Amino acid sequence: MIEVEQKFILNEEAKARLTGEAKFINEKVFTDIYYDTADYSLTTRDVWLRQRGGKWELKTPIKIDINRLTNQYQEIEEEGEIRKFLLLPKVNSLEEDLVANKYLIFCRCTTRRKKYELTPFIIDLDEVDYGDFQYNLGEIELMVENKEEMALASEKILALAKENGLETLPVRGKVIEYLKQKRPEHYETLIRVGVVKDF
Repeated sequence: MIEVEQKFILNEEAKARLTGEAKFINEKVFTDIYYDTADYSLTTRDVWLRQRGGKWELKTPIKIDINRLTNQYQEIEEEGEIRKFLLLPKVNSLEEDLVANKYLIFCRCTTRRKKYELTPFIIDLDEVDYGDFQYNLGEIELMVENKEEMALASEKILALAKENGLETLPVRGKVIEYLKQKRPEHYETLIRVGVVKDF
């Protein structure tokens, strides 16, 4: 499956409008731990490796276009496939093998997420806590089967946003916001290689 998503900064009125007719699914709290090498070998390719609730996820870009309005990623959750992508043979646990191969934690954050369904969309409202500051954002996402469906999914997401009076302005995701505020060298590197657009 391919995830097509768009992030928004939402005030309380916009949250209420967007979720007014949506079905509340659940509320969860989870901690994400993101890994990369000292020379940012993953994130400079727009690849994001994280551990969430003890499970590993690797997000790889489908389409590298810095001006895209929606984000499009393939999610790899099977540990063997993650190792294959990273060229990381199994010696110990994945976490131990990452550390042994000089992968470092560069971001840790805890998110309180309220999830809604507005068929066929999923809406996430996130309150992100980094320990010394917080960041709130919303996300509309659609899952599609193949690359051919991505453009239409993007159009549908943007149409839903417009219907609800949301501005489709650039929004930093939670990790990018953290890098901008706390790891400026990493942030500037991602701008320089074209993974992140500064605004």
